[in-house]
Amino acid sequence: MTTPLQLPLLQSDGEVLAEVNGCLGLITLNRPQALNALTLAMIRDLTRLLKTWAQDPAVEAVVILGAARPGKPAAFCAGGDIRFFHRAALAGDSALDDFFTEEYALNHLIHNFAKPYIALMDGVVMGGGMGISQGAKLRVLTEGSKLAMPETHIGLFPDVGGGYFLGQCPGAVGEWLALTGHTLGAGDAIELGLGDVFVQSAAMPALIEAFRHGEQSSAEHVVATVMEHVDLAPAADPKTLRSRIEQHFSLADVAAIMASLEAAGDDWALRTLATLRKHSPLMLAVTLEQLRRARSMSLAEDLRMERDIVHHCFHLRPGARSETVEGIRALAVDKDHQPCWLPARIEDVSREQVLAFFDSPWAPEQHPLRALI
Repeated sequence: MTTPLQLPLLQSDGEVLAEVNGCLGLITLNRPQALNALTLAMIRDLTRLLKTWAQDPAVEAVVILGAARPGKPAAFCAGGDIRFFHRAALAGDSALDDFFTEEYALNHLIHNFAKPYIALMDGVVMGGGMGISQGAKLRVLTEGSKLAMPETHIGLFPDVGGGYFLGQCPGAVGEWLALTGHTLGAGDAIELGLGDVFVQSAAMPALIEAFRHGEQSSAEHVVATVMEHVDLAPAADPKTLRSRIEQHFSLADVAAIMASLEAAGDDWALRTLATLRKHSPLMLAVTLEQLRRARSMSLAEDLRMERDIVHHCFHLRPGARSETVEGIRALAVDKDHQPCWLPARIEDVSREQVLAFFDSPWAPEQHPLRALI
């Protein structure tokens, strides 16, 4: 039963849907043709909903899911709207800065949400989709779940708190995921701490139906509704893979990691090396620095650092000279898959180039995320 009086005015033209059933606030990302990729209006609507429901004693739990495309695989959220990033960067549109400031503040809000926030992570969960799900109290995966932080492929870095949650993965797994953008299935994601429970995708319609129309009388009942549908997760990759990751990705810098992979010469190492060679050398180096700094930071500190880095992604070399703008052009605009990275080789990336991304353009009292604690 929907209760409109408990819903704030939404402004994303139906791209975020909200319902209240009993004590449960239900959010649906409703941009299925774009794999529910986030726009600035969607981020603002999600923020309004969560802030409203945080203060409403009648709402005791929140569930978020992605709208499906009829006859096609599910998608929770494929990330941020990268074509918007490209257009806004070339136009000098200040909405680009607003997007990242408000997205990171939303990520922080979710991680610190006092009521159970449950993410139904069916299908593609990448980039910004990880940002709105990794802070959930209960992360629900299916056999269709595909989790990744693939930002280095477009000359970006794993933001939305990626330094924080990837840094909590065991050993050097965070480095491996951050640098390669490797896609995880449900079993591996749960094993590595990036998911909590597994539900068969065939059971998801009944679960969602129970959320929409079943009796939801308490937060405990909402969680119990999920647990009634939980099944055994698929097996994770063998521990031998973890030892390979540790062997290579614990090394001091990206050049050493790539040299180690080349020297190993086995199929896995060479495939991994080939993946790294497609990505921006500069942003690989920035990403490794980001992840290792983030391990000693709180979430708020990490998000402030990431806000600094993403500012430089678009402003250190503005317009078409931006590594990120070029990466998006090659992947999603011209689709030639031939980005012209600068520098083109990891050996030519200087320490000074990397450190420039970590020099905050704001004094602490002026930082756009200064209020996060």
